[in-house]
Amino acid sequence: MPATKIKNTKVSIGCPPPREGWTSFQFNVKNFKDLPTATDHYVLTPVFSCNGHDWRLHIYPGGEEDADEGYVSIFLHHSEGSITATFEFMIIDKFGEKKKAIKHTHNYEIKGQGSGFLNFIKRSDIFDESQNILDSDGTLTVGVSIKEEPSDVFVPKNPLHKMMQGIFLDEVTADVCFEVCSADAKKGKKKKAKSSDLFHAHSHILKACAPMLANLFDLEDSDGKLATTSITDIKPDIFRHLLYYVYGGNVAEADLKTHAKDIIDAADKYSIINLKLEAEAVHVKSTDITMNNAMDNLLYADAKNCALLKEAVMNFLAANHYEASEKISFNDVPGHLMKDLLVAFGRNSKNDATDDVDELTTLSGLDVDGSREAMIESIKNNSTESDDDDNNGDGDGDDDENGAGDGGGGDEDD
Repeated sequence: MPATKIKNTKVSIGCPPPREGWTSFQFNVKNFKDLPTATDHYVLTPVFSCNGHDWRLHIYPGGEEDADEGYVSIFLHHSEGSITATFEFMIIDKFGEKKKAIKHTHNYEIKGQGSGFLNFIKRSDIFDESQNILDSDGTLTVGVSIKEEPSDVFVPKNPLHKMMQGIFLDEVTADVCFEVCSADAKKGKKKKAKSSDLFHAHSHILKACAPMLANLFDLEDSDGKLATTSITDIKPDIFRHLLYYVYGGNVAEADLKTHAKDIIDAADKYSIINLKLEAEAVHVKSTDITMNNAMDNLLYADAKNCALLKEAVMNFLAANHYEASEKISFNDVPGHLMKDLLVAFGRNSKNDATDDVDELTTLSGLDVDGSREAMIESIKNNSTESDDDDNNGDGDGDDDENGAGDGGGGDEDD
């Protein structure tokens, strides 16, 4: 007779510590002490994945039908396909310590097959308060680790990134071209004629990734010929970084550091926001704010909507407000910046320690550009986490006589 699933049992997913060479999972079986103890009745965990396969644990509070009386049985069931797996079951006490652990290796060949231990642990040991296995709510924590197996199957990566890089500056396939003029080169009192660098590109990529650059071309009147436009306010090497980023490339941190303001200016003008944020973050990290440069950095940050740089300067001025009031002239500071400065001074004087986001310390994961308030709101929104839903289903298994067994084949009903 097939085993019976215990319904309406809550099983949540825990966070096991990392283990080199193994993939580990933890499951918290709520109210284990109140679960039925009839044999061949099991609790089913959510699905988890390892080595390219899906797995589930079947936990029998009263033991599988062939288990000795008073024992809890645990089995690892495999979804489909063939694989040899080395796994380890363990009981974790309420302090996070491993109380019982057994390893086993099994060759899974049939869909829905299970393997595990008939007599894994005595129920009396679980309920023994001196062993501290159950927590105050009667929750039992069961862990499973599966040894990671090196894959001998070559799985190619998505080729899009490589393809994009392959057509970067490709003259054959390009339908637009930027003529980026270099600055006048002076030699004594004479000026050399302006030179220019050509950057071939593709209008469909620009329209999707950099619309403001795409809008520089009049493609309707190009009559199928190469459309061209001139750029005179960006250095060729900076424009190359800009265009390379549009084509999915990364600008090296050393280049971001060396050319931070030039890249910020170019990215700001043509609304390449993510590149601007990367350059700003590197600039803030590599810039030492002092009394001599604080006002220049503040006015620059305000002009370019660099919220992180602005925050760094505000914090510096707030932390050194007495010295700043004596050494820095605030006569030319716009009114809206004075308001922000007063807020920063007030925040520093109160030394507030709240859990809310009230400072900008990172731009990770953001793709917005704007005021301090807008950036803080985006950080708050990005920090909100959604809960994962538990997956439940049915399964069965037959076991051999030595305690470690394998189940018969069959589909698991979800």
